[in-house]
Amino acid sequence: MDPEPPEPSTGFVLVSRQSPSAQSGPGAQSASAEVDSGTMSQDNEVDMKEVELNELEPEKQPMNAASGAAVSAVMAGGSEKNGLVKIKVADDEAEAAAAKFTGLSKEELLKVAGSPGWVRTRWALLLLFWLGWLGMLAGAVVIIVRAPRCRELPRQSWWHKGALYRIGDLQAFQGHSAGDLAGLKGYIDYLSTLKVKGFVLGPIHKNQKDDVDGTNLEQIDPTLGSKEDFESLLQSAKKKSIRVILDLTPNYKGQDSWFQSMQVNTVATKMKDALSYWLQAGVDGFQVRDIEKLENAPLFLAQWQNITKSFSEDRLLIAGTGSSNLHQILNLLELTKDLLLTSSYLSVSDFTGKHTELLVTQYLNATKSQWCSWSLSQAGLLASFVPAHLLQLYQLLLFTLPGTPVFSYGDEIGLKAAVLPGQPMKAPVMLWDESSSLNTSGSVSSNMTVKGQSEDPGSLLTLFRRLSDHRSKERSLLHGDFHVLSLGPDIFSYIRQWDQNERFLVVLNFGDVGQPARLGASSLPAGLGASSLPARVELLLSTQPGRSEGTSLELEHLKLEPYEGLLLHFPYVA
Repeated sequence: MDPEPPEPSTGFVLVSRQSPSAQSGPGAQSASAEVDSGTMSQDNEVDMKEVELNELEPEKQPMNAASGAAVSAVMAGGSEKNGLVKIKVADDEAEAAAAKFTGLSKEELLKVAGSPGWVRTRWALLLLFWLGWLGMLAGAVVIIVRAPRCRELPRQSWWHKGALYRIGDLQAFQGHSAGDLAGLKGYIDYLSTLKVKGFVLGPIHKNQKDDVDGTNLEQIDPTLGSKEDFESLLQSAKKKSIRVILDLTPNYKGQDSWFQSMQVNTVATKMKDALSYWLQAGVDGFQVRDIEKLENAPLFLAQWQNITKSFSEDRLLIAGTGSSNLHQILNLLELTKDLLLTSSYLSVSDFTGKHTELLVTQYLNATKSQWCSWSLSQAGLLASFVPAHLLQLYQLLLFTLPGTPVFSYGDEIGLKAAVLPGQPMKAPVMLWDESSSLNTSGSVSSNMTVKGQSEDPGSLLTLFRRLSDHRSKERSLLHGDFHVLSLGPDIFSYIRQWDQNERFLVVLNFGDVGQPARLGASSLPAGLGASSLPARVELLLSTQPGRSEGTSLELEHLKLEPYEGLLLHFPYVA
């Protein structure tokens, strides 16, 4: 009777890989039985929970008698061992399923979420969230309350935002005797390059010299064009955002601009009718000159101002006077608001820094909150009053003072009026190019013309355009505060600043020698803290060649060349 085979080890199967040369035989079967018995007993003592592979390759394992016998028994008579694999077989499927985690059920989650610990945790997190939110809200409120308030912008009309340009004589401006309204239309693009906000035209109405009855303020002089030409000019200017101001000085060809005093009522009636007529035609404002020669001028100016403002608040009235007396000027402004007054006030300067500073500060203090205009005359050229070496300095001055700068055609190139002995002064011919010499009494060089100066980055015309551009877009120059810095007899310096915008520092040397400015906190006026003037500023432009835009300059060691003006800027610092 054959012996019962040993019970297999629970959960394990022994698998042997035989080589192709292994043969069955009695000897091999006997050896195999012995090895099986020994091996199975050994496996029962080892907790085999995972597959074990022989880590050593068979050919690298040392062979001995015991191992050789065991291998030959396992391999049923084979001569070599290729590998031994042990595999664990689960007793049942429930054991394998138990090893797989499927998470908590809905009932279990609800039970855990309702436990006291989790309830307290949720309330604590919710409280922290709302406390953090309220903290951020409080911080934002504090920042808003403590932050500097922005100043309210003043109401500004178009004449507050840039320069005005006077074209008194159409023929002289166009450079030939045939100049008229139709020809002027071709120069609108040039005016646009100057960045001016409007131009004063004429007078162009029909005027019988010294004859009030032969003067018609509502009719255009036929030699200058027609009503249709004027309307076309208005449309062309409007497309370029340039306003048209009409000069209605009645007797501009005669001896007295306002005729005889006994005719004042007739003139006043004609003026009222003409204002209404031209407002309906689309003009943006009016100019009247030699107003000091009109009896009861303040009263009439107030009446004419009411007519223009009643039509639209966006309409302008300019009055011109040949007076340089501050008291007379203030008397003309007494009854009017938003009236621009051009005068010869600044022309009485002795052209020193200290005297110019005195004139400017006196005028600003006297006019108080009233908007000013700046020019050296009511109709003349800048070069007729200012020495040639100071023209650039005065351009910088007029563009950066608080108010509206008013120029005559030719001021941008330094045009001079030609005065011939024994003959009345005539309007100078505008020098567009060298060919303009055909209409003047002398030769013309390229650097005197619009064409020549347009090509020169250091010319007066280039400076005019740059200043006009800055004046029209920088808030501190548009409506900023004005503070004078005291720096000595030859230097006039001031700061223009508005709220938290870029600040501008203007330094003008009227002297004929180089001057150290030595700007520092000690030179600041009362009301300005030391922080209002930094240690270093950036150069925007100079009236003299040799300095590069954007250069950083130290104020304590700032030095100006003779007749040099500097426009410097620096940022606002809280």
